[in-house]
Amino acid sequence: MISNLKDPVSQRLVYWNGNLIPESEARVSIYDSALMFGDVAFEMTRSFNKKQFKLREHLERLAASAEWLHIPLTYSIDEMEEACNKVIAANDPQFAVDDEHRLMINITRGLLGIYDGRVDVPSGVNFIVADFPLRWTVKGSEHLYEEGIDIFIPSQRMIPAQLLEPKAKNRNRIHYLMANIEASRYNGKNVWALLIDPDGFVTEGTGSNFFLVKDGTLFSPEPRNILRGISRQHVIELAAQMDIPFREKNLEPYDLMDADEAFFTCTPFCMLPATKFLGQNIGDGIIGPVFNKLISTWGKEVGVDILAQAKSWKGDTSPVENQAATPYAFATKSQNKLR
Repeated sequence: MISNLKDPVSQRLVYWNGNLIPESEARVSIYDSALMFGDVAFEMTRSFNKKQFKLREHLERLAASAEWLHIPLTYSIDEMEEACNKVIAANDPQFAVDDEHRLMINITRGLLGIYDGRVDVPSGVNFIVADFPLRWTVKGSEHLYEEGIDIFIPSQRMIPAQLLEPKAKNRNRIHYLMANIEASRYNGKNVWALLIDPDGFVTEGTGSNFFLVKDGTLFSPEPRNILRGISRQHVIELAAQMDIPFREKNLEPYDLMDADEAFFTCTPFCMLPATKFLGQNIGDGIIGPVFNKLISTWGKEVGVDILAQAKSWKGDTSPVENQAATPYAFATKSQNKLR
């Protein structure tokens, strides 16, 4: 069906409402509420040494997100976990020995009422689990572990909780994309967007949580206008184990300028350092000791050298090389850079 597909793992299977179907056949209807409204609760997970990390916590948050969206989910946490494990077992023989399973779990409301019974599509909620090699998510960004991110604050603001609840993980993310488009036009290297809320306080990246370090204390934005990330919570727990002081507080852009270290957390990368803010060094402009201690401890805990694993995928030939948008960047050849 896709004649130019170069990915050697091209026959992956997807869990779709109780059945395993080919990935190429897994399609949501154009009349699904997902397409009409971005009406989807979702989670992304990853494995370490092929073992899923905090899958249960992700599924519990998924159920809470579906409940907040009033999507009538009929699967229990146990049933969703069973479905995830079924997908992994079906696809694992096709995964490279050194690869990891990145699950994408989606719950859509299904057909809008005006189409129900009028189109040849089953009605009702869709529960979908796709299994994609993690290497293709991480590949191309492994240098960030050594060089660090340059933080850019776009004009696009984070949508605050009183307007749209960010703690329920859903697909209404056009504000993330607009922030990425603006960041892609900033004339810098390794640029990631960091959003502030309408009150001017730092919130999160476009699919990642944010931390900074000052005088040995770890800080993160108050969890009011952010997604309360699984990776974020794990870093907080690691900090407690390592006796690193931690505080949640309202952070302003000035605090980035005055920080000793800064970093992002997200499921695929775990942690990524930020060494610059608008081109100026954060601290000494190098990867800081708190970041190094945290990611090293995380790696030992799961039995994977996280940095080494990401770097090991650097030499792979990507199945597709193009200028398409990613969750972390947006670029087109015709865009003019901001000075």
